[in-house]
Amino acid sequence: MPMTGSEIAKGGFNNEQEVADKFNNWKKDLDAQKWLELMMYNLDEITSVKAEKIGGKGYKSDINVTINVTIQKKTKNAELTSVENIQVKLVSNDVGFNQVEKKKVNAYIENWHIDSEVENILKLYDGEIPPRLGSRDAKRMYVDEFTDVEQEKLKSFLQKNLIMIISDVIRGRGRFAAEWTLVINKSNGYKWKLIAVNEAISIYAGDCKVVFTKSGNIHLGNITLQRKGGDNGAASANMLQFKANPMILF
Repeated sequence: MPMTGSEIAKGGFNNEQEVADKFNNWKKDLDAQKWLELMMYNLDEITSVKAEKIGGKGYKSDINVTINVTIQKKTKNAELTSVENIQVKLVSNDVGFNQVEKKKVNAYIENWHIDSEVENILKLYDGEIPPRLGSRDAKRMYVDEFTDVEQEKLKSFLQKNLIMIISDVIRGRGRFAAEWTLVINKSNGYKWKLIAVNEAISIYAGDCKVVFTKSGNIHLGNITLQRKGGDNGAASANMLQFKANPMILF
C-alpha cells in the first residue's frame, strides 16, 4: 500500500543523496524508520545506520546502507552488521516510462547465451547492422519486418529467458545488485513504495509473455524493449533500450 511522506519528505526529493541523508537521520526521520522496518529490522536493536550514494555507472543500486544491530542472547549480546543495496526511482507522473537500461547487443551475449542468429536479429532491430532493403526505416528494422522464421526464433529466445532478462535489467548482477526498490512519486504531493526487488521483478514480468506489437516493437511482460534512438543519429542511438513504468509497483 502506498505510504505518504513524512514532514521531511514534503520538502521534496531531488536526488538519491537525499534518500541516503534520510537513512543517516533515521533516529528522527519517520520515512527512514518505516523503510528499515519494511526491511525487517527492529528499530530498538539498531545501533547505527550509514548510507552512501553509490557512484559510477552500470550499478543497479543507488544507495548502499550498512546497519549495525545488537541482538540480545541468553549469555551475551551479539553485535551484527547487515548491508542493503537499494535502487531509487524518482518519478514525476503516474504514467511515464523510465529507461531502466540501455546497452549494445554485445553486452548481453555471454550472460544470456545469445547465438549468432539471435545476435544478428537484435542488431538489425537496434540498428547496429544496417537494415535490409525495403525496411520502412533507414536506420533499423522492426520486428514485423523479419521473416516468420526469424520472428519465431527471436520470440522463442526471449520467452525462454524472460525472467533472467528482466532480473538482469532490474536487479543486475555482482556486488551492487539491487535488493530493494524504492519508488518515490512526486506528481501529487509525495508518496513512496519500498518493496523487495524480487517482488518488483515479478510485477514487471506481469503475465510472463513476449508480445510483438503492431508497431513492430517488443513487450516483455510489463517492460518494453526497443531501439534507443535519438542522439541526432549517432552510433550511440543503436542500442537496446528497456523501459518500464515504476508506478505499477504501487
